[in-house]
Amino acid sequence: MILGSQVIITDDFEHTIEQLEILGTNHRFINIVKEDNFLVEDVKYVIEKASIASEEVMVIIMASKKFSDIVQNKLLKILEEPPPNKEFIILTSQKAMILDTIRSRLPISIVQYHKIEQILDLDIKNLTLQSAYEFIQKNQRTTNQDMKTILEAIITSAVKSNNYRLDFKTLELFSDAVSVLSIGSSPQFVLSTVLLKLLANKKSNYLSKGAYNATL
Repeated sequence: MILGSQVIITDDFEHTIEQLEILGTNHRFINIVKEDNFLVEDVKYVIEKASIASEEVMVIIMASKKFSDIVQNKLLKILEEPPPNKEFIILTSQKAMILDTIRSRLPISIVQYHKIEQILDLDIKNLTLQSAYEFIQKNQRTTNQDMKTILEAIITSAVKSNNYRLDFKTLELFSDAVSVLSIGSSPQFVLSTVLLKLLANKKSNYLSKGAYNATL
């Protein structure tokens, strides 16, 4: 997953937004999430927010199960001529619903978290040094592109589990880990770095240290 104007077909809006925010620690996010339909009024709100001048990059995320043809057509102009420092990301669940005019202007990617979590075959919530080692060994020949998918699933599962201390520096490290795969870094080294960092930041480790210190 990259951070930039695009359409993302996803089976989980919440986790996709969390992953995007991890990638954009220095960006400002405006998230407009509609349960069923993205309305014309919502488009007006998008345009209003996009017209606000800002030196920092503003990422406007529009998430909904359905974007009508009318709504997509009203978004066309601002997608064709985006204001400075503005990125637009559309999240939806069905690729077939996206108009050709939108497809010609924005790249489309597919993120299926529930499917990825099934394929991952690693219990992130209860991660141990042994299970991390076995997973690293299992993925010795994984390509850089496939490792990106694996890392995104690991990071998302870690956030979802609420079992780790994920401060700003840790999230930034994870974001960098995904990015360096694009420039040829060893996927096994990057995977090892992320898993060891998670183990070091596991909340149970902090609790154990606290209990130990209390006995001194």
